[in-house]
Amino acid sequence: MSDNSSTHRQDATDSLQTPRGKFMLFLKGVAMGLGDSVPGISGGTIAVITKIYDQLVFSIRAVDLRACALLFTGQFKTFWQHINGTFLLILALGILSGLLISANTVLFLLENYFAPLMAFFIGMVLASTALLRHEFSLGAWQNILALILGFLLATSIGFITPHSAELSLIYVFFSGAIAISAMILPGLSGAFILLLLGVYEFILGALLGFDLPYILVFILGCAAGLLAFSRVLSWMLCDHHQLSYGFITGMLLGSVSALWPWQEADEGYTMLLPALVCLVLGVAVVVLLQMIFSTKPAERSN
Repeated sequence: MSDNSSTHRQDATDSLQTPRGKFMLFLKGVAMGLGDSVPGISGGTIAVITKIYDQLVFSIRAVDLRACALLFTGQFKTFWQHINGTFLLILALGILSGLLISANTVLFLLENYFAPLMAFFIGMVLASTALLRHEFSLGAWQNILALILGFLLATSIGFITPHSAELSLIYVFFSGAIAISAMILPGLSGAFILLLLGVYEFILGALLGFDLPYILVFILGCAAGLLAFSRVLSWMLCDHHQLSYGFITGMLLGSVSALWPWQEADEGYTMLLPALVCLVLGVAVVVLLQMIFSTKPAERSN
């Protein structure tokens, strides 16, 4: 295991030694659930803001063949420690709580206060990019290229026309796999991907109506996508840390185009003043989250 992976795993363990640490992690999960239920902002973005992104990726990555061997041979304590189980469990409970809280609220806000809500998230995204600026150097052309590629990818996704899907169980499975991969990649919203695939409102309705077959298939798809994609991310974060964050920052900046609330020019700038206020509030929330959730940064070796 790399030094970065070991360091972040130790940080996660240390932060869970107290009830306050567990509660703060739960709140981070709630924030991730709230964020990823909205088309446009990623739960991975919230993970970056709250400084658990690396820990999350490396913990998911630890669910591997060794973990399966430990589980099936009855070494439950070692298995739990290997996958950083307490961290993942508390965070998952928070994410689920955030999704359940937001299922009705988000639909109401999108319907009645779309421009202010999108402006709020634009403020969060812009503030997040400022925080990530310290994770990579603009003096290296590779990092600049990664930033540009991330920006172009996120911007191009925003121009995709939403697909009208036939909602078979197989389609729901693959929708979950794709959406969860987007969720842990800052700049891409899992909810936005579901919207493009034509299953966003259907999945929210299934959650609210407790449509068990579709919920279980969707969860299985999410689990498959999470386990597969986390391996790519963990490799990038370990071996190409600055490139990874350059790309992530570019994707965050590119996602602003998808969040822009006045996509149609003939609609005019409705609710402009509330939107400006909400944009400032979005920036303030990120700064506040940074102050509340920040931990002592680990020393990095370049």
